[in-house]
Amino acid sequence: MWLIIIGCEGTGKTTLARGIVNWLTETMGDGVVMLHDHFLPSIGEGAIDRYTAEEEEKAFFDLPPFALEKYMRYMIHYHLGHHFYMENDHLLVNWYFGDAVYAPLYFGYGQPDAYADRVRLARHYDSEGMATAPDTVLVHLTASPEAIRERLRVSPGGHGRFDERDVETVLDRFNAEFASSLMRRKLALDTTSATPEETLQSFLNQMAGFWSSADRLRMLSRGVVQPRPADLAASMGD
Repeated sequence: MWLIIIGCEGTGKTTLARGIVNWLTETMGDGVVMLHDHFLPSIGEGAIDRYTAEEEEKAFFDLPPFALEKYMRYMIHYHLGHHFYMENDHLLVNWYFGDAVYAPLYFGYGQPDAYADRVRLARHYDSEGMATAPDTVLVHLTASPEAIRERLRVSPGGHGRFDERDVETVLDRFNAEFASSLMRRKLALDTTSATPEETLQSFLNQMAGFWSSADRLRMLSRGVVQPRPADLAASMGD
């Protein structure tokens, strides 16, 4: 399974991603599941035991915008590497879609028609991603502004520079990115009144038409789905 889960802060992306990881382990066995949820500049990769979250966030935002832009471009492009798509599940949260939404708003780079315009770059990454992993599914989570603000009030930490006053703007921008993405496999979930368990089930229901042949064979081997002719052909090497 190859997924990109996108949406405004507070829509439940990380919760869904973790639920999917648990479901994959229970349903398809102990394969390699790679979850990458570190594409805000305030979220690092691997420095938790060396720096506090506050120290790491300050270091990111002490960088001038041109340096932060280069760092984020490296992070985004690195996760297009073929090694992430070799016999494993790859789940990414917001990835370059988040950069297209948040960079012009908060980070001082990537504005329309500027150097490294993040919206134009996002369409480039769409094309690269489809060439590398054509079975990737783009999952868009949304919720009402009121529900998001309430969730942020209950759990205020871990959202970087996101400002709840921008909820409507950010929701609109993620809607635009989802609509204009070149990804062929897309599904949308509204989490306004859904529990995490209900959101996961809705995701699984909508995924029915998007499972890759490899996914179906894995589920078939564990008795989760009934075989289709294409699955049987794939299992015989045809």
